[in-house]
Amino acid sequence: MCGIFSAWKVPEAAHLTYLGLFALQHRGQEGAGIISTNFQAGEKFLGHRGQGLVSNIFSKPQIESLRGMAAIGHNRYSTAGGSHAKNLQPLWVESSLSEVAVAHNGNLTNASIIRRKLEAEGSVFQTNVDTEVIMHLMARAKGTAAERLESALAEVEGAFSLVVLVREQISGSAKTETKLFVVKDPHGLRPLVLGKLGDGYVAASETCAFDLVGATLERELKPGEVLEFSENAEMKSWFLKKKVTPAPCVFEWIYFSRPDSHVFDESVYEMRKKMGGILAARDKEEGFTADMVIGVPDSGIPAAIGYSQASGMPFEMGLIRNHYIGRTFIEPHQSIRDFSVKIKQNPLRDNLKGKRIVVVDDSIVRGTTSKKINQFLREAGAKEIHMRISAPPTISPCYYGIDTPKESELIAANKSVSEIRDFVVADSVKYISIADLYAGLKIDRPMCDACFTKKYPIEPKDALARSSC
Repeated sequence: MCGIFSAWKVPEAAHLTYLGLFALQHRGQEGAGIISTNFQAGEKFLGHRGQGLVSNIFSKPQIESLRGMAAIGHNRYSTAGGSHAKNLQPLWVESSLSEVAVAHNGNLTNASIIRRKLEAEGSVFQTNVDTEVIMHLMARAKGTAAERLESALAEVEGAFSLVVLVREQISGSAKTETKLFVVKDPHGLRPLVLGKLGDGYVAASETCAFDLVGATLERELKPGEVLEFSENAEMKSWFLKKKVTPAPCVFEWIYFSRPDSHVFDESVYEMRKKMGGILAARDKEEGFTADMVIGVPDSGIPAAIGYSQASGMPFEMGLIRNHYIGRTFIEPHQSIRDFSVKIKQNPLRDNLKGKRIVVVDDSIVRGTTSKKINQFLREAGAKEIHMRISAPPTISPCYYGIDTPKESELIAANKSVSEIRDFVVADSVKYISIADLYAGLKIDRPMCDACFTKKYPIEPKDALARSSC
């Protein structure tokens, strides 16, 4: 669930990309990188990558050394493939005739099959990430950069929002040309937006990055769309040949995107408030009441506000989040996850003592985090705890870039709602149904909801499909 950003024909492109990655830090916290370039003859790509948070990776001298009017950047969030320095993006290769750098958000579902085939034919891979498959396929293809990119993407399946920076020798000439490609896969699974900044352009996983750099939102890319930027030509828009039914990921609205972003042409904040309102409507029908509503920070807060407004029950702060701790959901080890819950969330005891509380959260994945939070709330004096989840039960893993675990580890795939209630030490647990989610949000287009339904728009080809962006 990585974050990507690109800047084209703007001064200090690397500095803008650095700021963009700051805004997209929630999409990946294991590492980051930036590749930049000028349009001058003889110039090479410049780059820096490192493990950790953006603020710890880039110093002022490093940013200033990344000269140029074009840049791409990446925040890493691995689902598999390991948190190793070799897997950091953008990936970057150089030959005698060209340079290519790629940053990727999403997962390719047939990457392992393609990789084994390429290795059997002599290709040598430097990383464990699926993105490298695209670079090998481009290297083997013929034609212009656009033709080689299109040829490579015709062979891969899965989720890919890409920014691709290319410098190549012009056919029949000693001159080189730099191009930037911004690509969304035909299913449109991951968000990708285009913005305008002065005479140049920026692209990003979410619109919140534009707010920070002062860019104006132009639009969301369409599924299968490729934007091509050249040194001496206007922006071109063309489409990959594969025709499929678009299926943007509904979980972007529920959990992963920042609430101040617009994703798939909708306000994330407003969508989450509506989800809370849907939960409240069902409770009102059943005559349920409580003393107060709290949200699990941060992604549960908008839904809690929506629940409060629709139910008439007062919204209060019940948990205070330590914002210097990473998102629990994407910590790679269970031991760290359990420990970080206690560091990350602290109950407001004076607000909770003796109260019947509604606790609104975006999802229950394994159940361990919810259990610990509820234990904290009970220790703080909460009289009753009623969990309301602003999503349907998560019953199947995601193969497209969100680190939902194996089905055997998903609590809703293995326990009934009453068993989940007992496990998370709540007095009641209720989820939104799929039907209510679609009706309440007025969703009138196909979405990817496979984590709730097991209906995958793209079937993974083998057990190793969950590689890593």
